Amino acid sequence: MAKTVCIVGAGPSGLVAAKHLLHATTVFHVTIYDKQPRLGGLWPVSPSDTKRQIHPLMVTNQSRHTVHFSDLAWEADTPHLPKGWMVGQYLEQYKRRWLSDAEIVLGKEVVRTERAGTGWKVVVSGGGSQEENKFDHLVVASGFFGEPRVDKQIVEGATVPVAHSSAYRDLKSLLGDEPCKGSKLLVVGGQMSGFEIAGTAATHIATVRNTPDAPKVLSKGPESLTVHHLIQRPVWVMPLHLTAQATKSPPFLPLDIPTSNLANRPPPLSDTQGHISEQAALASNAGFEFMLGTNQAEYSPLLGFVDDAVRRNQAFVSVSEHYCNFVRDGKITVQNDRLVSMDGNTAHTNSGTVEDVAAVILATGFGASKGVSFLPSSVLKTLHYDPSYSNLPIALAFHGAYHPDVANLGFVGFYRAPYWGIMEMQARFLAVLWSDGEKPPGFSETVGRDQSIERTLRLRGDPRGSQFPMGDYLFIMTEFSAALDIPISPSPPDPPLPPSPHLDFLCPARYNPDNGKEATRTALDAHTTIYKGITTPLFVARAVFRSLLGTWRLERSLTSKDSQARFSGTAQFLLRERFIADKWTVEEYLHVEEGTLVAADGQSVHETKRYIWRYTEQDDRLSVWFAKPDDPKQVDRLFHQVEFAMPTTTGEESHESVRGWLAHGTHLGSEDYRDIKYEFTFKQINLESWTVAYGVKTAAKDYTIAEEYQR
Repeated sequence: MAKTVCIVGAGPSGLVAAKHLLHATTVFHVTIYDKQPRLGGLWPVSPSDTKRQIHPLMVTNQSRHTVHFSDLAWEADTPHLPKGWMVGQYLEQYKRRWLSDAEIVLGKEVVRTERAGTGWKVVVSGGGSQEENKFDHLVVASGFFGEPRVDKQIVEGATVPVAHSSAYRDLKSLLGDEPCKGSKLLVVGGQMSGFEIAGTAATHIATVRNTPDAPKVLSKGPESLTVHHLIQRPVWVMPLHLTAQATKSPPFLPLDIPTSNLANRPPPLSDTQGHISEQAALASNAGFEFMLGTNQAEYSPLLGFVDDAVRRNQAFVSVSEHYCNFVRDGKITVQNDRLVSMDGNTAHTNSGTVEDVAAVILATGFGASKGVSFLPSSVLKTLHYDPSYSNLPIALAFHGAYHPDVANLGFVGFYRAPYWGIMEMQARFLAVLWSDGEKPPGFSETVGRDQSIERTLRLRGDPRGSQFPMGDYLFIMTEFSAALDIPISPSPPDPPLPPSPHLDFLCPARYNPDNGKEATRTALDAHTTIYKGITTPLFVARAVFRSLLGTWRLERSLTSKDSQARFSGTAQFLLRERFIADKWTVEEYLHVEEGTLVAADGQSVHETKRYIWRYTEQDDRLSVWFAKPDDPKQVDRLFHQVEFAMPTTTGEESHESVRGWLAHGTHLGSEDYRDIKYEFTFKQINLESWTVAYGVKTAAKDYTIAEEYQR
């Protein structure tokens, strides 16, 4: 006789739980309930699906090589970093591929559950009525981010718009149709979402400021609105692409690949998260500084990890492409403080006030209580439920999968920042736990020595607790691997990776006992991406484009047979409209040069030039365009494409160790021909300096130009 299972939630965790129960050795009949009218949980399913907690155009902060389940490959033309709506589409496809036998009930909310003998009584509400059903097992897959945390007493005195970060979409929807009257967009929150939303809002402000025909939401001139960000500690801010090699011309890969490198963690693995000792904190902060090539003090002293007093504290991280350069350029002001209350358009903080606030975005996180509110109080007591510990509201066994005293209750994805690979492992674990017959050889031993519940209770209130209590993805995956007897498969042998840098990426598809077609395809996709990232300039154009934002010192020399002149000034790269063409992102900078040209005879003249730099994600291409003379914010015509070339090895020393990334472009105009040569010199992930050299030849002109850009 089939065992019945109720799954609460039709997001990623609910769907993967259903799949593995339906394909277990024991027959399970699965019913999924979700209060939303469509599946996907937080994830929107189309570009116009703006009612979810995730913006449909948000770029995931992990690549498709981590954001997947082992038994469904992404479509080949998916961006390496999918948009939010693409993840929703992936889940729709997953449902069609694997869940034809599941009963999925949308638009109905589980409001109450009770223990009923050896099973569960589940009460659902929807459509103006309630119904009651009985099940043998219950899976909580309702998500950890149940409800935005907003302290209404703090913001109730505000006369300006206030929104939670999960509800922010753009400036127009935040500020309304009227031009804003304040000068500061106040972002409150010093963890991941705070940095992400501050960078996003600064990007939107820059877009309005630098794009022709942008919505008129700024009323006090081009510099009127800036982001004012309240934080409580320095946080490491990582871009979406990192490098695994410290050179002046480093290769780049999506950030989850070098950070999920098993080659850096020789077995047996131990948990690096939880309680963080001072020694571990020093090592971790040193690792982030090496990875990013900076202690971040160059952007702001409040972001800097300079003295040991700061570096002895546990590391906190966030992800944002442009946050740090916006801070450097004065478009984001950082303040170490906490919001106490709002009075009109004035924010009162612990140390004073922030005046002339235009709007407030609260990046204050989520409460998980709603995700377990339907469980009976007796069960919550068994789970050591305490909502005051927002990161650890319940204590579960074996890495958040179940509790031995309520063995017919399971959890999938109910922890802060769940990885897709771990959600799939938790789903497999429950299928094995509840199935009849023998368990895998290592199951009892591995589960028997687990101390997850005791660990959780110890961490509650620990001032040295890590940012993500279950943040050691590699360790947890190997623990599930041992319990379920699912060894990691070798990386694909072809194409062969070079010996340096040594990368052994933990791709979830490598944990697939059947080694099916989908898993093989997904693992090969990740392997091929790593190969191209190391052996070709893939993602280099993206890294250069990201690093250009802000102001550079520019020195230019113009040399001809008879004379020489020198230009000194600045070059600003002003980020502007980001628009979507189908799946792909296109971003631009307005490049503005201002300075003085001094001729050999001492005469000088003020000069201004404008170009548009464009990055197209689909072909990973950087290009430079002329601006229209009569409308300098508008693109006129193509100047040249920037073509990167792989560093070559010459003599005994590798080329990349002494030179930056080389690139070239050609321009054949109606009056001249230019062969343009670039060198982009990196310090780890950030562009440190760059040069341009080219000749101009016409019937009347013959001279060379050399340019050097420094921060």
